Amino acid sequence: MADAQRLFVKVTRESLPQVRDKYPFLYLERGRLEIDDSSIKWIDGSNNVVPLPVATLNALLLGPGTTITHDAVRTAAAANCAVCWVGEDSLLFYAAGFLPTADTRNLKKQIELSANPKKAIEVARRMFARRFPDADLKDKTLQEMMGMEGNRVRILYQAKAEQYQVGWKGRSFTPGKFQTSNLTNQILTSTNAALYGILCSGVHSMGYSPHIGFIHSGSPLPFVYDLADLYKADLCIDLAFHLTRELAGRYDKHKVAAAFRQRVIELDLLAKLGEDIATMLGGAHARRPRQ
Repeated sequence: MADAQRLFVKVTRESLPQVRDKYPFLYLERGRLEIDDSSIKWIDGSNNVVPLPVATLNALLLGPGTTITHDAVRTAAAANCAVCWVGEDSLLFYAAGFLPTADTRNLKKQIELSANPKKAIEVARRMFARRFPDADLKDKTLQEMMGMEGNRVRILYQAKAEQYQVGWKGRSFTPGKFQTSNLTNQILTSTNAALYGILCSGVHSMGYSPHIGFIHSGSPLPFVYDLADLYKADLCIDLAFHLTRELAGRYDKHKVAAAFRQRVIELDLLAKLGEDIATMLGGAHARRPRQ
């Protein structure tokens, strides 16, 4: 499969994303990032040098075998370009650097809402209302809504299995044992991880914290997981069952990445993310991520 068909393309002068392409993240592996005349350059394993326009990128996703200098991190931060550390082809999302922001209005609003039990449950209800538009959630507790969501997802899994005529015995994933899962679960795991990385970079760039959630808690990135549930049905779940038939039993990371990339672009995910966060938090507080 040609590199151009990957979600995270090999970096060449020809493949660098342009602003008009609405491609706000770049995946790098097996090379190093350095500074050259106050701009970041990428040096791959063959010593090819490619300047990176970080001012036009929302995030750099750094995969295995990647090193980055202190000056390169500083320059990326100054350009409001997030730096995330991920597994190969973003199969695992490890960490993200914090970005300095012009002000803390968005973070302050997020904290105020989360610290007020009444306002926090209102935010959670707005998130669940996106998935249950016809349900009366006014008097529902968080636990009751989470139970509704669990049932919805189980029903969705089964409906997609029947739609695409794929065998399904339930969601399963053992950390560190990706290959032991069946094909559908492998696709779900990899696309979920890629989604978390993209959303985390967007949340950071708008000055919010991924650690302050309204539904999830006790996990590393609760706000990211809250938001991911708004998009998983189309970006991850439907795609996983669709590709299971197409791949005929064998996981192909290039085809999975290409299909996921296409759906992310069609959804215009980061533009939608800014609007959705503002809606979920009850006002126009979000600053749109750089496109």
